[in-house]
Amino acid sequence: MQKLLDGYRNFREGHWPQVRRVYEQLADRQRPDTLIIACSDSRVDPHTIFDAGPGELFVVRNVANLVPPCEQGEGLHGTSAAIEFAVVKLEVQTILVLGHARCGGCTAALDHTIGADTMFLAPWITLLEPALARVHDHHDPQTALERESIVVSMERLKAFPFIAAAMHTRGLTVQGARFGVADGRLEVYDAATKSFENVT
Repeated sequence: MQKLLDGYRNFREGHWPQVRRVYEQLADRQRPDTLIIACSDSRVDPHTIFDAGPGELFVVRNVANLVPPCEQGEGLHGTSAAIEFAVVKLEVQTILVLGHARCGGCTAALDHTIGADTMFLAPWITLLEPALARVHDHHDPQTALERESIVVSMERLKAFPFIAAAMHTRGLTVQGARFGVADGRLEVYDAATKSFENVT
């Protein structure tokens, strides 16, 4: 906690004077154009990667940057609720599923290292099974799964009725990208070629 407080003091003394006016303008309402669904991984911060300021990105983070199927019923659907809020209430223009290299969730799915004794993690990782089935004979299954999981999440997003409606009525777009932790490279999914292309 002390490290967090020290960081806050640095922010308040050094950075706050530069962004105070921005925060004052954002106080009544946020107006982000982009929803990013990213991994909780501490090495993959969307605001840092995209050089974004306060109020520019609406970010949802979870293990392995997964979008669950559009389902109602028992349980609390935190990721789905956040997606709905961004699309229906904030009317974002772009949804980006941001995966990354060396994803621990993908590694766990490949190695079956998440024990069934976990309360929430094991069921969550099963969301990777459709992507896992597509890469079972790939020469680099880790990278392939990281990419394919992004594609599956994009497909699931388009199955949400409010997303499909927004795509049709106001041009909402659904995109995918993968960040390289070691080299800092970003590759973006090209729907026409069904491949990931490096951003230059």
